[in-house]
Amino acid sequence: RFSKERFRKLIRKMFPVLNWLFSYQFREWILRDLHAGLNIGIFQIPQGLLGIWLTRLPLPMFNCFLSTFCCSMLYVIFGTSHHISVGSFSILNLVVKNILKSFNFNQTLSFNGSVDNFSDPTLTEDQMEALTLTASVTFLTGIIQLLLGCFCLGSVTKYLPKTLVDAYLTAAALHVIVSQFIFIFGVMLDFHKGPRDIFCDIFHYFRALPKANATSTLLFSLSLPVLWISKYISITYKRNPIAFPMELLLIITGTIISNRIHVYAESSSAVVSKIPQRLLPPTMPDLPNLSKIIMPAFSLAIVSCFLLVFIGERYASLHNYSISSSQELIVVGLCNICSSFFKSFAISCAISGTVIQEKTGGRTQLAAMIGATIMLVIALKLGYFFQMIPNGVLAAIVVFNMLPFLQKFLDIPTLWRQDKYHLVIWLGTFAAVLRLGLDVGLVIALALAFFIIGIRSHRMKMVELGQIPNTNIYRSLSVYRAAMEIEGVKIFQCCSSISFANMNNFKNYLLREMDMKAVPLDQSEMRDLISDSWSESSLENKDFECSWVCDQPLPPPRIPYTARLVKRSHTGRASSSSSVNLVRWSKNGDRHKSKTLLVGTADAQLPSLGTNTGDKTEKKEDEGKGASPLAGSAIDNSSVQLGQEEESADLSCPVHTIILDFSMVQYVDLQGSDLLKEIIHMFCDTGITVFIAGCHPSVIAVLEKNDFFVGSVTKRIFFLTLHDAVLAAVEKHQKPDGLQLSSKEVADKLQAKHQKVGYFA
Repeated sequence: RFSKERFRKLIRKMFPVLNWLFSYQFREWILRDLHAGLNIGIFQIPQGLLGIWLTRLPLPMFNCFLSTFCCSMLYVIFGTSHHISVGSFSILNLVVKNILKSFNFNQTLSFNGSVDNFSDPTLTEDQMEALTLTASVTFLTGIIQLLLGCFCLGSVTKYLPKTLVDAYLTAAALHVIVSQFIFIFGVMLDFHKGPRDIFCDIFHYFRALPKANATSTLLFSLSLPVLWISKYISITYKRNPIAFPMELLLIITGTIISNRIHVYAESSSAVVSKIPQRLLPPTMPDLPNLSKIIMPAFSLAIVSCFLLVFIGERYASLHNYSISSSQELIVVGLCNICSSFFKSFAISCAISGTVIQEKTGGRTQLAAMIGATIMLVIALKLGYFFQMIPNGVLAAIVVFNMLPFLQKFLDIPTLWRQDKYHLVIWLGTFAAVLRLGLDVGLVIALALAFFIIGIRSHRMKMVELGQIPNTNIYRSLSVYRAAMEIEGVKIFQCCSSISFANMNNFKNYLLREMDMKAVPLDQSEMRDLISDSWSESSLENKDFECSWVCDQPLPPPRIPYTARLVKRSHTGRASSSSSVNLVRWSKNGDRHKSKTLLVGTADAQLPSLGTNTGDKTEKKEDEGKGASPLAGSAIDNSSVQLGQEEESADLSCPVHTIILDFSMVQYVDLQGSDLLKEIIHMFCDTGITVFIAGCHPSVIAVLEKNDFFVGSVTKRIFFLTLHDAVLAAVEKHQKPDGLQLSSKEVADKLQAKHQKVGYFA
């Protein structure tokens, strides 16, 4: 139903800028956002120029900065993170460069370090084709991200552990640092692509060290310690620390010095000054080549959006707010579509810009808006002034801002002590992303994470419980020494969901703890049982009968299980016996209760809750009798006779009741419910009653859908609490009043148990 409140929520969801704009604390935040906006705005100017220099594309400076400005405004309006700074990303630029190289644009792109004259008329056609292909890749990337966001596939990130995000960002930071070697050494090399690309790049860079630009390397070596020292200089505003703007001072100082003094170092002016500075109008994507670039575009889309979401979640957790992953996919898709109109590169989170925006005090996207405005005004008026800044200084800023992500290596010892599963995820993600790249490595990391999470969630963990004497509290026997086992009652707590992946472990645990083994029936026994079932279901015992049947035939008899339980110490004798201790079934699967399964008295009194509920009880010895499969259920006098009189199903087991604590079970699938029903039948056939306690109503509803309650398996074996199930088991198999254990006897037994295990009160 439409209402003003619902309309208001819809508008705020579509335009997240309204969420922080209406709650903006002007006096406390405005100076912080202005300070952060000034820093990020100045930094974005040389960052955009470096993108052009890195790809060697003939992209006019006006197109580059207009694209960054429009994308920043789009993210301010539609983005949900308060600290993300969008822009070009060096790794994505290198991917675009490799895509263009695969289309034989080697003449347009300068790979050998020399500078082509892009204003040469002979290269105009190749330049436009390269820019058109770049725009097509960016456009298709945005369309893919927009579709992923509209179908809410961004919610996949909710199921990713924090260790995967940290490992991915750490490996991405190393990739960014290696990509800065171009600017550090002043050597332009062709980047490799393959399972060992980053190691090959490092190897070739060190081989090219004799040809490195000494001035660029020296400027990098001087700038990095200066930035490191600035970490210990803090500015406090409104009792909140703000990082010293050393990046801003370095850029301004380096720009002034390089314009006054000729510095023999690589700078973006070597490429940007050769490009005609005119605004290129938007053009349609290269439709014939879309099918050829769909895979690279999909790779760019995945890396771009996941990088944006991971960085956004990192800073959202630091500043106690949340982001919408699907909305982030939509906004980054819109940014890339907008960037394609300017023939620019794929847009994602500018990691260095985001780090600078956050540490210089930015609180909202107003800082990004101020920064984008400052960037556009200065770039259009004084852009040529920033072209002379040495690349080594900018590389030092980028590398310095990547160092916080590398500090996650320090979490490895903590993960080793706390959770080895997350350590495996961390190491697997880091190795995959580092060796295979940000795209293929991400897919492998996701597969590894879901595989480990699936194994861990389906890993069966069972605990045997005991009762704290004179209480209704039940705790693990292996952990709590005060807990005592109730004679004749075994309590098992299932600490995970039951599914096809762990149901066999569930069954094997119960059989092992009960010292039993499932012996499968042979073919002759199964054939005799089925023939006996058919003979009981027929109206007359005739050798041959032919009749006209109009009604739908009844289903064949349903066998509750195909194995029986025997003591492990008597496995050989039991398996050679010709007697088949199975409970009788009808043709519709309704089992009848055998007289031989009755144990206990029907008129037993309920023990007192306050005094004797914690006391141990002894089993009443009845020759030839076992436990009733259901408490208080009716008993049928019929039993199965196969060739000879049936032997007693009692295996002389001291346990008469098994209680399964399902208070921690969240789900039971179809195969798990079938196995649970089979286990109940098998234990009931041996004279052991099975109760289920604390089962959630949602699990019971799933069991009903899976046809769990058929025949003798009814809801009467389900109890609201574990204590209720224990009371029912004790009542069913209670000792005579004269044989009840007193409180003193219970205390003596408890003291003897403590002395046996070395317990000291």
